[in-house]
Amino acid sequence: MADLFDSNAARKPETYSAKDIEVLEGLEPVRRRPGMYIGGTDERALHHLAAEILDNAMDEAVAGHASRIEMELAEDGTLTIRDNGRGIPVDPHPKFPDKSALEVILTTLHSGGKFGGDVYKTAGGLHGVGISVVNALSDRMVVEIARDRQLWRQEYSRGLPQGPLLALGPVLNRRGTTITAHPDATVFGPDAAFKPATLYRLARSKAYLFRGVEIRWSCAETLPRPDTVPARDTLHFPGGLGDFLASSLTDLPLIVDKPFVGEADLAGGARVEWAIAWPEDAEGFAHYYCNTIPTHDGGTHELGLRTGLTRAIRAHGERLGNKRAAVVAAEDVVGGTVILLSLFMRDPQFQGQTKDRLVSPEATRLVDATLKDRFEHFLADDPVAAKTLLDSLIEKAEERQRRKQQKELGRKTATRKLRLPGKLADCTRDTQIGTEIFLVEGDSAGGSAKQARNRDTQAILPLRGKILNVASASADKMRANQELSDLILALGCGAGKQYQNDRLRYERVIIMTDADVDGAHIAALLMTFFYREMPELVRNGHLYLALPPLYRLSAGDLKIYARDDAHKETLMATTFSGKGKVEVSRFKGLGEMPPISLRETTMDPKTRVLLRVCTPHTTPLAPLSELDSSDEAVLEGVEQARRTAVLVESLMGRKPELRYNFIQENARFVRDLDI
Repeated sequence: MADLFDSNAARKPETYSAKDIEVLEGLEPVRRRPGMYIGGTDERALHHLAAEILDNAMDEAVAGHASRIEMELAEDGTLTIRDNGRGIPVDPHPKFPDKSALEVILTTLHSGGKFGGDVYKTAGGLHGVGISVVNALSDRMVVEIARDRQLWRQEYSRGLPQGPLLALGPVLNRRGTTITAHPDATVFGPDAAFKPATLYRLARSKAYLFRGVEIRWSCAETLPRPDTVPARDTLHFPGGLGDFLASSLTDLPLIVDKPFVGEADLAGGARVEWAIAWPEDAEGFAHYYCNTIPTHDGGTHELGLRTGLTRAIRAHGERLGNKRAAVVAAEDVVGGTVILLSLFMRDPQFQGQTKDRLVSPEATRLVDATLKDRFEHFLADDPVAAKTLLDSLIEKAEERQRRKQQKELGRKTATRKLRLPGKLADCTRDTQIGTEIFLVEGDSAGGSAKQARNRDTQAILPLRGKILNVASASADKMRANQELSDLILALGCGAGKQYQNDRLRYERVIIMTDADVDGAHIAALLMTFFYREMPELVRNGHLYLALPPLYRLSAGDLKIYARDDAHKETLMATTFSGKGKVEVSRFKGLGEMPPISLRETTMDPKTRVLLRVCTPHTTPLAPLSELDSSDEAVLEGVEQARRTAVLVESLMGRKPELRYNFIQENARFVRDLDI
């Protein structure tokens, strides 16, 4: 066999010259590599376009030049955002006298008024990239500028102007910028469209972040949207993050009744606002922002908050002579806590164009010092509440230390209530009988399930995305996986060789995922985990699958849920026949289903349908060599167990060729393909 390098050396050399070097100009780099600018071409990246337009309008509001923003989603998916700010300049640019400043901003990367100076003291748009990227990735974009009592208009397509900047004449009682954009289907796919729920949530968060702005939301009545998303709404919150926190804590019991809410001016013209609360059952979440930009991965301002709060609680414990306060760490203070933090500062540094993480070093120092001082005053003002919080955090810290020392994950008894990690919302019943835990995908579905549950018998554990595939993962990866560790700890029975059925904390373990392909994939991963790591739990009949509906059909006062397309068609042909107009709503996921509907259809034992997950019996009463034909049932069970093991290994194991063979052998049986 020829040596690998010898064979390569013997090949005819390929030509490589100056003509192979490309120079991308204008907005061509954006269209060639959109992932570099918006993080991909998926649904999240698509909505990043809307965020870029809205961020520019918010910068005008934060700078004090705009008080109103309008966001409108048309039936054809066109998004319009207008503000009453100063309006983008339209006079010729000094460096490009044949172009208006508007055209330079929309067609040139790294152009804008936010690189320095006093035009914007704090701004979310920093790279001069956002609006030009929106232009490059839109098949249609129209910009109208009302400035100096004149109205201007220019149209673009895929980054290129479709004509000159037109002067439409004088205009009274109007100023600001209006941008209308439609995403390019050749970039995002033919079915890509803005989601009313996502846009409404975005607009609502911006209104919370800056109390001086009013955002008017509207979308076409015909667009599908959850019941919680109105067709029209005016969003204005004078209380800022305090209002956001209050709306999030409805009927949620807290360790300390009064949340830690405040704001402060910082050095260099910076400002920070925060709203923090500690729920009793660790049902928390954290949102961090810088200059109204959501930093999903946190960053240096998050580090400042964690450090400031921890130092303050330790200092308070030291003043009280409580030596146990020294064991409290940042993860104890912020774990399971509801945290809202908004920082405004000059020239923030983000990681990447999508700004998911703040990396400005000075943010840590500013937030740390401010929150430490304010939190110490907060604790000193109410000694009783401060002691309650301190005791709770110490209990959590000591429990964390006990878990660290234990070789086996799990709780010491099946009935003793401990403060568990992650986002588990535990039930209140002490015994296992009648209790059940729902494993749901994501915080959104977890929030709906927590509102729909029976707190006495039903526990909720949200899992972040698709869990690790244990059939193809190493033991080290399994031990390091936080989602699986939290799941094992919540169940309390251990896993693998350490599994103990008498320590299982719940009578039923219910997998509840969305009624779509992604939900089925997550359910398959979870069933694989239980099959491999807790087979006795499955054999003893503790594992179930929930069956959430995919559709809601209503006509007048009649309302019925359909499991799938076939069930929907059956209902349309029978129950709803002759009922006139039937309204059909398709649930995109459990998170968009109203809690009352989720309870009625999927969680209430009186009305729901569950599927028990079963596996064949694998342990015959005697060695296989001693069994005869009279033991046919036992032999059949063993054979079924073998086929099940082979199937799991083929579909979920480490060898992709086994999956490929399975698909080839069974593709002819597929009738309905959901992609």
